[in-house]
Amino acid sequence: MALKIKLSRYGATHTPVYRIVVAEARSRRDGAAVEQLGSYQPKVSDTPLKVDLERADYWIAKGATPTDTVASLLKRARRAVPAAS
Repeated sequence: MALKIKLSRYGATHTPVYRIVVAEARSRRDGAAVEQLGSYQPKVSDTPLKVDLERADYWIAKGATPTDTVASLLKRARRAVPAAS
């Protein structure tokens, strides 16, 4: 079973909100997920990205591969953590 960390879309028509989820690679975009790691709201300016980096690292260590978009979001979240501490 190959796992991916990918985005699952929900929200209104012109107000997208995405969940960052761990799901099987062949599952549908909005299909069943193994675990939800966070959320991303591209149209919100104050805190658009919320992600549990510990769980993301756990799943990456277990062999889950993030998509290109999720990899860039995780990179952005890692840069923001030292500034908040």
